Amino acid sequence: MKRSLGYIKAFVLVVIICLLYGFAEKRHKSRGISEVRVQFTDSENLYVTEEVVNKLLIQNKAAVSSIDKETLDLNRVESLLNQHQMIENAEVYLTLDGKLEAIVSQRKPIGRVVGNSSFYLDKNGEIMPLSQFYSARVPLMFGFDGSNVSKAYAIISHIKKDDFLNRHVTGINRLKGDKYTLELREQDFELYFGDSSNVALKFNNFKAFYKKAQKENKLETYKKVNLQFGDQVVCTKK
Repeated sequence: MKRSLGYIKAFVLVVIICLLYGFAEKRHKSRGISEVRVQFTDSENLYVTEEVVNKLLIQNKAAVSSIDKETLDLNRVESLLNQHQMIENAEVYLTLDGKLEAIVSQRKPIGRVVGNSSFYLDKNGEIMPLSQFYSARVPLMFGFDGSNVSKAYAIISHIKKDDFLNRHVTGINRLKGDKYTLELREQDFELYFGDSSNVALKFNNFKAFYKKAQKENKLETYKKVNLQFGDQVVCTKK
C-alpha cells in the first residue's frame, strides 16, 4: 500500500510540474516584446537608419509592447526587412529576456550613375536607389542608364577593390560602342580605357605607368593616356 501511495505521489508531482511548465511557457509566449534592438554588421555610414528598420520590425505599425511572442512571425518580419531596397540581408530573432533583435547587412554601392536617372551600382552589379540619409563617396558614372550600367561593372568593381585606383579614379564616362574614359582626381589628361575587356591587365599597366611617370615628374606633360591595347600604354603629349 505504501509503495502504491509513493507511485501516486510521484505521478501527481510530475503532473503538477508539467502544468506549471505549460503555464509558464504560455505566459512567456503571451508577453509583449520588451525591446527592439538593431545591429548593423559594419560601421559604415547608414543608407537605411535604425528608425526605419524599427518600423519594419513592428508588424502593422503596432506598439512594441502590444505584440506577443506567440503571434509574432519572425519569418515574415525577416522577409519585410529583406525586401527593403537598402538591405542586403537581415536576420531576426527573439532573446530569452523578450528582446526582438535584428542583424542587418546593408547593400554597398560601388558607383553612382549621374544623369536623367540617378542611382547606385552595388557590389553585386545590381541597381540600388539613392539614399535620403547618406551619399556614398564612389566614382561618378556619366552616360549610363539601367540598360547599360552592368556592362561597366567589371571596371567599377576592380576600382573599388584596389586602394590605388580608389584614391585616384573619380569617374567613368561611357562613349559610343560601350567604350570608356576615366577621370582622375589630380591629373587632367584623358585616360582612355576602351571596352571592358582585360580589366586587370589594363589597370596594372596604368599603375606601373603612373608610378614611373610620377617619379620622373612627367604626369603633367601628357594630354591622353590610352589603355585600350591591353599589353601597352600609349601616351600623347601636350
